[in-house]
Amino acid sequence: MLSFFIALYLFLIQIDELPELIHNEFMTESQENIRRSAHSSDISTIIEVEGDPEKHEKYIESYFPTIEVVATYQSLFNGLALKGRPDKLMSLFELDFVKAMFPVQTYTTLEISSQPLTLKSETELENFLKDHPNVVLPSQFNNTKYTGKGVKIGVIDTGVDFTHPDIQTNYRGGFDLVDLDDEPMETTEEEGLPTSHGTHVAGIIAAKGMLKGVAPDADIHAYRALGPGGFGTSIQVIAAMEEAVKDGVDVINLSLGNTINGPDYPTSKAVNEATKLGVIVVVANGNSGPTNWTVGAPATAPFAFSVGAFQHRSDVPFLYEPIHRKSIQLSPLTFAKPWTLTRDYKIVDGTSEDVRGKIGIFLQEDKSLEEALRRFQQEGGVAAIIYGISPQNQQWLEHLREVQFTIPVALISLKDGRWIEDKMNKENLYFKNRYELSDQKVANFSSRGPVTVNWMLKPDVIAPGVNILSTVPGGYEILNGTSMAAPHVAGAVAVIKEAHPKWTNEQILGALKTTASQIETDDGMKVEPIIQGTGLVDIEAAVETDTIIDESLLSFGKIGGHVEERTVEITVENLKDEEQTYYFDIPKKVKGISWKLPQSFTIPPQQKKKVPITLKANNLQLEKGTYQDWLTLNSDEKSYQLPYLFIAETADYPRIMGFSFKIDRSDQNKYQYQFYASERVKSLQIQLYEPNSLVYEGTLLTLKDLTVGMNEGEIRRSDIEQRGQFYALMIVQLENGELLNYSTEIVIE
Repeated sequence: MLSFFIALYLFLIQIDELPELIHNEFMTESQENIRRSAHSSDISTIIEVEGDPEKHEKYIESYFPTIEVVATYQSLFNGLALKGRPDKLMSLFELDFVKAMFPVQTYTTLEISSQPLTLKSETELENFLKDHPNVVLPSQFNNTKYTGKGVKIGVIDTGVDFTHPDIQTNYRGGFDLVDLDDEPMETTEEEGLPTSHGTHVAGIIAAKGMLKGVAPDADIHAYRALGPGGFGTSIQVIAAMEEAVKDGVDVINLSLGNTINGPDYPTSKAVNEATKLGVIVVVANGNSGPTNWTVGAPATAPFAFSVGAFQHRSDVPFLYEPIHRKSIQLSPLTFAKPWTLTRDYKIVDGTSEDVRGKIGIFLQEDKSLEEALRRFQQEGGVAAIIYGISPQNQQWLEHLREVQFTIPVALISLKDGRWIEDKMNKENLYFKNRYELSDQKVANFSSRGPVTVNWMLKPDVIAPGVNILSTVPGGYEILNGTSMAAPHVAGAVAVIKEAHPKWTNEQILGALKTTASQIETDDGMKVEPIIQGTGLVDIEAAVETDTIIDESLLSFGKIGGHVEERTVEITVENLKDEEQTYYFDIPKKVKGISWKLPQSFTIPPQQKKKVPITLKANNLQLEKGTYQDWLTLNSDEKSYQLPYLFIAETADYPRIMGFSFKIDRSDQNKYQYQFYASERVKSLQIQLYEPNSLVYEGTLLTLKDLTVGMNEGEIRRSDIEQRGQFYALMIVQLENGELLNYSTEIVIE
């Protein structure tokens, strides 16, 4: 059966990920400052500095007494976390040692607090898997004899339930950046809205009990950067990264992120620095698919090993109405009875009087369906379907966990729900129950590349991220997301590290990319590189490979001139004890694109060779868009696929991203705005329209000469004439005079 979270993903475009990160010898005073700032409404920011951060800390404390230094970073990011009045913070730009200023981001998981499965024995687990054949176990991903023994993996997340019987064996400590102690436990009900995300991630990596992870003998080090409800800031996440590096972890797993498709956040810089210090950083790609340009920071960092979500073949339940030949896909809730109906049933309004022996349909509005479904079940209804789930009312869905369901319950799309309601009022509808086998694919919610500003090809790889059963406080749960895909790869890294202890990090990641399997569409075409990277990770193939290709994702950047040549170098390593000869297949001809590739080359045993690949592009002959495909490199025995990408200068990539407009928490008379510009912008204007009639209501904001990166500011409430909810049109003029439009919603209270 599809899980509860797959059901949500069918109707919501959500981000399952979280934060950003760094490392520092965290002193007691800074810890206390973080504790105080976590309960304050002051504005916080992070500045990047030149020189010694501790020296600059003393300077700011002496000459800017109203600004508080919250934390000092000097291991992965050279800077300070500060809080104070916005006008005082902005005055720091006058200091010579301040290189850049970044807003403190707030991060959260979108995981709904869970009612875990209490599986108490192997028999109960086996029976559950029989009823839920689409469930994926993390242990299935590791097809080798290696278990990641002795490899240290840092999980930066919502904490870990280190008392869980499947986690406690491999738990080796950590740090809590929320409560500032040595026990990074998940948030409990007594402390606030409970969390479970980090425990699920840790279980995928290294559970060792009734459920086993990908690397069941790896060591888990947990760092709690997100508190009650999964909320935290980049200050805690950066500090958590620094703690992990200080503790000597080999791998960091970041099932976190945001929607900013740019590479230069402090967390992204921290990822790069951690990599330079010898730590492999695995980052979830984000859950904002299926739109392109949606991979979010810090997965956008050049050295981040970013992971998209793969979906296995599965039996998907459908309702089929034969008269109208209408198929309706179901997304069953896992906390209800499995959807195993076989005969025909009539569909009726679930709140009507005569429901016995029928399927009831319910519209989810801004009220709980809990009592209505209880009554429906008591009156003899055989199954329930719910439509109308939206970001505004999804909290009511969680209340249904309190119902002790003895019938199946599933979600359907708003469109299908309206179709049923319309037909049901005119005729009797009888539906057949059927299952259809869905092909393996990249999950629809998995974020896509490429990355603006540096124009990199992302993700690097994909891994299982749908219907993943893992540990949560009190039991087990099925979750979905790139948050679940990333720890599969973190576990894979541990397995390869045990199998090849002398391999460098570059060799480990190169082996994973070199041997990944490309996913194809139904018509046999490879899924685009910006969706799957090099493909689905195959741990056994990576362990046994006799060739490693480093830098196998070929990112040629943005092509500007009429005719331009770009060259990238790959490094091909021959691991065999005999020489190997390699050659490229001749790429298919595309108007405006030509290649310079070596005809063939031979590499001696246990040696490596740098190989140039040159792309020549004629912009006058290219259509508007992003160009991507695959080059094939052959050895004596095998073929390897190298994805490539370049952006025509006219490509339609987002120039403005991550726009937010909200009340200043420290001053209710002000609104704060921020957004990310992926290139220089001559001007930006935000016009407000009534959302239904689209009547123009006025101009909210006009800005000029915007720089690349994060732009932020404030508007006094008294300076805004409009009140209410508006359709906002952003009119952007680039430096070359080109005009672009973006739209969003803005609420002015």
